[in-house]
Parts: sequence; C-alpha cells; structure tokens
Amino acid sequence: MSTREVAVIGDRFMLPSAFVEALRPVLGEAWRLRTLELPWPDEPVHHGYAQDGKPLAPGLAGLREYMGEPDAIAEFIGDAELLVNHLAPITGPMLDRLPNLKLIAVSRGGPVNIDMAAARAHGVKVVNTPGRNASAVAEFTIAAILVETRLIRAGHEALRQGEWRGDLYRADLTGTELSELTVGLIGYGHIGTRVVRLLKPFGCRILVADPYVPLSAADVADGVEAVDLDTLLAASDVVSLHARVTEETRGFLAAPQFARMKPGAYFINTARGPMVSYGDLYAALKSGHLRGAMLETFWQEPPPADAPLLRLPNVTLTPHIAGASTTTVRIAARMAAEEVRRWLAGEPPLNAC
Repeated sequence: MSTREVAVIGDRFMLPSAFVEALRPVLGEAWRLRTLELPWPDEPVHHGYAQDGKPLAPGLAGLREYMGEPDAIAEFIGDAELLVNHLAPITGPMLDRLPNLKLIAVSRGGPVNIDMAAARAHGVKVVNTPGRNASAVAEFTIAAILVETRLIRAGHEALRQGEWRGDLYRADLTGTELSELTVGLIGYGHIGTRVVRLLKPFGCRILVADPYVPLSAADVADGVEAVDLDTLLAASDVVSLHARVTEETRGFLAAPQFARMKPGAYFINTARGPMVSYGDLYAALKSGHLRGAMLETFWQEPPPADAPLLRLPNVTLTPHIAGASTTTVRIAARMAAEEVRRWLAGEPPLNAC
C-alpha cells in the first residue's frame, strides 16, 4: 500500500506535536505525517498589506493574518493530500503548486490565512475550529472586568512605584461589586454566550446587543436582556466587546458610541482591534469620561511603543493573550482531527468554511 501524506504546520502555541497526538488515532498506517514549526508567538504574525516598503508575494494581499514565506510553505506541503495548519498562508499561486492537496484543516476561528476563493477554484475543502478558545477568552474577560472594577490595576501600579494607595479604600474612589453593576456584552457568539454564563453567579444585570443571534431560552429565563447597541451603551457600567470584524463592525465603536457610555464606565476589548477607533477611545479615557479600559487587542499588533494610549494610567494592557491556554491547544487539535476523520469517512464536515 502506498503511503499518503499529511502536512502539519504548527508553531510554539499550536504545537505540531499536539496536532500529531490528535491525528494519530484517526489516521491509519497508510498515512505519513510531516511537521513544521513556525516561530509565532515569539515573532508576530504579518498582515495582508505591504510592510516596510517590501512588495508582497502574489496573493497575500487577500489574507488578514499569516506567518511564513509562501515558497517555503508550499515546498514543505509538497505532495500532501491533507494540510493541518494554524497560521501558514495558503494563496492561489501556492495552490497551483499543490495539485494533490484536497483538505485544509485550519485551527482558527476563521480562515483568515487562507485565500478561500482560490481554495474553491482549486477544489480544496477548507474547515476550521470556531469556538476553540471561547472558554479561555471568556475566563479572561471576567478577570479583566474584575481588574478594572475592583481597582486591582491601580493598586498594582502604585505599589510597583513604592506608593501605598490606602486612598483606594475611600468610598468615593473604591469600586462597586459586580452584584450592583450592569454589564453590557456586544456580541453573543461562542465567547459572548460563555461570558454570560460566567457572569450570572455574580448577580449583575446582563445586557446583550447582537442583532443576528437571539438569546437562549435559559438566558432569557435567568433575566438576561437583549437590547440594541445604543441602549446597552447608555445603561452599562461595563461594556465588553465580543463581536467579529466585518465590514459592518469595522470602526463601529468611535466617538459617538463612547460619548453615549455612562460617565465613569469601563470598556473591555478582548475581541479585535479594527472594531474600535482607538484615537476616540484615548480621548474618552484621557478626559475622564470613561474611568478605565482593559485592552487585549489593538489597531496594529504590536502597537507602536510610543503610542499615547499605552501611557494612560487608567488602562490595563495585555498582548493579545486572552485565548492562550493549553486547553485551547488541545481543543483545537481535537477539532481539526475530527474534521480529518470525517473527511476520510466520507461524512460531511462540522465546520466547513
């Protein structure tokens, strides 16, 4: 029996070994696995625009995020029928060189590193792993809300500078418990629904704005309220973003939206940077209209080291790590392996792109 090949491209988060461990039980002896490890996250991903004046390779302009040089990636994939991939780019010119490729399982919430039009034109099926980091991001969101509302960041920053902020115990400065706050969630997908679940035990009022997804019967029964965006912004003490980047949502949180928020409210972004006008957010924080923000994603990543927003004392910052957990790695690898199993068995995919 001739050996058939699977190319596995991981990195230092989605470890190739994690993919291999999940794939072994679903692949028979006729399949040989080859692995490649890319240097993300120690090195940042690239975006689909020219950088430093260097021209892009053909096809890359259509990709939103990717890592790896197309020629080297195509050479590695070679004659493989299956590709299990995290960040490597796949473009039309690359697919011209990969006539044996039949299936790409990309372990991301969306195939932003795959030229989907080219994949369809070449008859290559693409599947992905939506929701693979939803639990991790939801947990991180709860932590972000508590860091802001209970002044954890303010106390931490002061102590690092040798200052004992006993005044944070003052009634006019200290934070309010979540049981007395209204938390508004923009987006009710894989992550938003989990944030709702984790918020319920705190006893806060929960508002959700999502024009495309109705609330579950359980959430309605528990008092979660579906509202429009303007209502959510005006009523919430904490606004947390959980939408996806689309043409509709790109830049949709800007000066008018921040102005509608309550004076002294907090803004949390564990979603994506392009949905937010960070210049307008900076103005709302600098003026004191918003008491604070927790920012996990940015307009570009990494953001410029001298960006004024990074210097504000009322902002908590993390380098896009909300989805980073070893649990996410195992879930994503298992989801990709299940899609491979289904393809081999002739069953329809769970998450076709």
